[in-house]
Amino acid sequence: MTASVSITLKVNGETVSADVPPRMHLADFLRERLALTGTHIGCEHGVCGACSVRLNGEVVRGCLVLAVQADGAEVLTVEGLSDSGEIADLQEAFRNRNALQCGYCTPGMLLTAQELLAQGGVPDRETIREHMSGNYCRCTGYQAIVDAVETTAAARAAARG
Repeated sequence: MTASVSITLKVNGETVSADVPPRMHLADFLRERLALTGTHIGCEHGVCGACSVRLNGEVVRGCLVLAVQADGAEVLTVEGLSDSGEIADLQEAFRNRNALQCGYCTPGMLLTAQELLAQGGVPDRETIREHMSGNYCRCTGYQAIVDAVETTAAARAAARG
């Protein structure tokens, strides 16, 4: 029997402590222990982006990070981004541009898109595609996703003046 490891981390602004198996992935911890089901498990190889979360401010694949590696860290999931209002305009653009489809990839797409949008400016479509290239979607064909990110970038730039 494998011993548990005690971890304490901040998830979406709240401190969480738990005993976890040493080889439990962060994505599984978020889903199974904290019921944060926006972090999806897709390929389990870090390729599809469905498990994307922010770890200490950087977007990472939750299936490639062990929960014990997040001990002492700050984790932000799509639920935290949504609750804070940080991505409200992006979510609206995804809805308006029909970039949601089945929704499985959407949380990872939103996290990755917000990472790009936080850099400011209005990236061209090729830059958006390149930045989003690590996130797979089987439903939309990406056009609607690129449209949503581009629309949000333009609206944010216009609001900044």
